[in-house]
Amino acid sequence: MTIEELLEIEEIKKLRSQYSHFYDANRLDDLVNLFTEDAICEWDASHGGCWVGKEQIRANYERYFKEFGNKEWIVMHAVTNPWIELTGPDSAEGRFFMLDFNFCGLTEDPLGCIGVYDDAYKKIDGTWKIHRTRLDFLYPDRIVTGGIPGRRIPCAMDTR
Repeated sequence: MTIEELLEIEEIKKLRSQYSHFYDANRLDDLVNLFTEDAICEWDASHGGCWVGKEQIRANYERYFKEFGNKEWIVMHAVTNPWIELTGPDSAEGRFFMLDFNFCGLTEDPLGCIGVYDDAYKKIDGTWKIHRTRLDFLYPDRIVTGGIPGRRIPCAMDTR
């Protein structure tokens, strides 16, 4: 692995961390700007299924922010154990473990959920963006659709 490849991987780690910070800080514009224009968010049915494109992604995150009272830091996403594979000069796939702590009373357990993000990234105009993200939930409910970098199961809306 080259120094340049390691630097690209570090940029992707930063991107995933920024997602957590912007979501948890209720910074909608900054959060949405982390995605490509044609991005896909794949969630289970209880979280809205597949969200396609920035407009739908913005609307759905905005709905969640309102549901949480538009407050900062009522949830905290810790992302760990990055596994990133560069698949081309402007593409990559990765996985991160996620621990979601909630402080808004949605559950009695402050550990809201545990999951694994499965992502595809694209480099647009020199900047890494989230092109597709999926969250497999492991706790408290187990909703796993599978996939590892290089062998993921695509959303029905994902034609790549």
